[in-house]
Amino acid sequence: MSFELISLENIQEIAHSYGYWAIFLGILLENLGIPLPGETVTLVGGFLAGSDELNYWLVLGDAVTGAVIGGTCGYWIGKVGGWPLLLKIGGLFRISEVKLLSIKEQFSQNAGKTVFIGRFLALLRVFAAPLAGIAEMPFGEFFAYNLAGATAWASVMVTLAFFAGKVVSLEQLVAWVGQFAIAALLIVIALIVIPLWWESRQVKNSLEE
Repeated sequence: MSFELISLENIQEIAHSYGYWAIFLGILLENLGIPLPGETVTLVGGFLAGSDELNYWLVLGDAVTGAVIGGTCGYWIGKVGGWPLLLKIGGLFRISEVKLLSIKEQFSQNAGKTVFIGRFLALLRVFAAPLAGIAEMPFGEFFAYNLAGATAWASVMVTLAFFAGKVVSLEQLVAWVGQFAIAALLIVIALIVIPLWWESRQVKNSLEE
C-alpha cells in the first residue's frame, strides 16, 4: 500500500501490455521507495494468472525477485547513507541522537521479525529494509529474512488473487487487501507506541514523587 500515482485501470493496461516486466518493475520500484502500488501490481498479476492471461509461476517469480532485489537495494541505501540522513530528520523534529541510538538498538533486537513481517504491512514494506541497513543488521541475516518475507508475501498475494479473483472483482479484492494492510500497520504501531508511552509516564510519575 502506498500513495498511489497510478490507478488500478492503468495498472491493468500496463500489465496487459508489458506482462511480466510490468509486475517485476512495479514491485522493484515500490521497494526502492518510489510511490508505486506494488501490492496492487502483485494482485493484478495474480488475477491475470487466474484468468490464464499470464503464467502463475512466472508471476510469482517476478514478484519474489522484484521484492528481494528492491529490498536488498534499500538495505544498502540505509547502510551507506541512512544514519546521517536519519540524524538530520531527527534534528528537524528535535529528536536527540541519544534517543535515535536507543531506537536503533531496539530495532536491532527485532530486525529479523520486522523485515519479515514488514512485507505484509503498509509503508513498513518500503522502510524495513533501509532501517535494517541503518541498524547494521548483518547482510547475510537480512538477506535470509528478506528472501523469506518476500516469498511468503508474494505467495499469499499472487495465490489470493489467482483464486479469489474468480469469485470477487479485482477492485474489491484490492480494496480489502489495502484495508487489511493499513489496519495491521495501525495495530503494530499501537503495540509499539502504547508501551513506550506507558513507560515514559511511569518514569515521569516516579520523578514527580
